[in-house]
Amino acid sequence: MTAADLTPLVDRLDALLALVDRLTPPRPREPDFAAADAFVWSARELRLAPVARVNRVAISLLKGVDLVRDQLTGNTERFARGLPANNALLWGARGMGKSSLVKAAHADVNARLEGEGGSPLKLVEIHREDIESLPVLLTLIAASPFRFLVFCDDLSFDAGDASYKSLKAVLEGGIEGRPENVLFYATSNRRHLMPREMIDNERSTAINPSEATEEKVSLSDRFGLWLGFHKCGQDDYLAMVRGYVAHFGLTVEDDRLVAESLEWATTRGARSGRTAWQYVQDLAGRLGQRLEAK
Repeated sequence: MTAADLTPLVDRLDALLALVDRLTPPRPREPDFAAADAFVWSARELRLAPVARVNRVAISLLKGVDLVRDQLTGNTERFARGLPANNALLWGARGMGKSSLVKAAHADVNARLEGEGGSPLKLVEIHREDIESLPVLLTLIAASPFRFLVFCDDLSFDAGDASYKSLKAVLEGGIEGRPENVLFYATSNRRHLMPREMIDNERSTAINPSEATEEKVSLSDRFGLWLGFHKCGQDDYLAMVRGYVAHFGLTVEDDRLVAESLEWATTRGARSGRTAWQYVQDLAGRLGQRLEAK
């Protein structure tokens, strides 16, 4: 057999190898954890992308959530110091600072650790649609000497979505369990992460309805710390507005501030931290002032 006769076979083998290459899942990239204190997990690329500047507010600006602020910060600091701590579910009203509190608590705890010369706590955000890749992420960070706060914003599951079962196993129920250097925080508008109709449908078709319901709500039970966020009253809302105005040094009379901010909240049908921040952005723009901390 001549070399010319082998050419078609070689071409076919090359094509086959290229196809296998495309079908083989990529290996996770070895992250450089010294590059930043915060990362975003990319499930498609299987890598942790460093975040140079985290979009967050100072913890002192979060008003009307004093109790849950202290609980979450204390839990986070205990974990950062190598002490026992719980996974946390922050649930409740929209715009009341659930995700802002997670990021602010991370920064607050790291500031204390830095003052003592300790190792920083790393914050890793995983998107809801990538939750099935959570075991891969945990494998990647489990061997690191750092401690990690894995955070999923707006976590919930729709009817027919079975990925919640893998999350349950990762949080507490799997053979390996959650790595010692990892804590999981999630925010959600739902206390039980499932729509009520999904739980009801499962219960109506089950042989034992109570067991079907327990299967759904047991996901929330994997979070040892439940922190509820509720709609704020007028006084708390005005405290949020005044806190932002003072922080950024905006020049405005208090009577005008109260009247405008209450009208702003009325037109949006809700008083919340998000509404307060949106009003302050509008106010700063009309005053011709930049939102720079004083």
